[in-house]
Amino acid sequence: MLGLKLPTDPRWVNMAEMSIEDILTDHAYCEQKAATFCISLISQYPDKFDLVEALAPIVTEEWGHFRMVLKELKDRELKLGHQRKDEYVNALMKFQKKGGSYDDRLLEKLLTCALIEARSCERFRLLSLHISDDDLKEFYHKFMVSEAGHYRLFIDLAKGFAGEEKAMKRWNEFLVYEESLLKEMELRGDRMH
Repeated sequence: MLGLKLPTDPRWVNMAEMSIEDILTDHAYCEQKAATFCISLISQYPDKFDLVEALAPIVTEEWGHFRMVLKELKDRELKLGHQRKDEYVNALMKFQKKGGSYDDRLLEKLLTCALIEARSCERFRLLSLHISDDDLKEFYHKFMVSEAGHYRLFIDLAKGFAGEEKAMKRWNEFLVYEESLLKEMELRGDRMH
């Protein structure tokens, strides 16, 4: 369904499990950044009412997810650590085509969001299936379902604004790039991506 070309190395779940505090901290900041990025898109494209209308509830949902992760940290008597540089997201942003029209730049941003959501969904699925803590299995299953919906939303928005052919051609380029990116990146259990 997600179209990702390279599955996450199965060892990632075991690595993530070694420091629940670190993975929950990184997860919290991913949710915070997702909410912030949706707000940014709304601010940059206020004339795209369909976009504004679609993203407004996502802002609320992502911020709710941030709060859910904070609660999970608190319930486990863990602390929210410092935000770390997200090399994966930064690399995807560097892959975005620069320049182009107003709508071309929107397509790049929507596809970047779709890919982040797809990879997050895939990782949440792995956690929901393989982490040894049953409470976290259920916790991450909810996030997996949500991220799958966000992925679809961003793909649908991209098709709606750029046309299906153009959007899917560029989406496939993103997928190929992401595959090569993951092959080069160090596998880290303290990061969602």
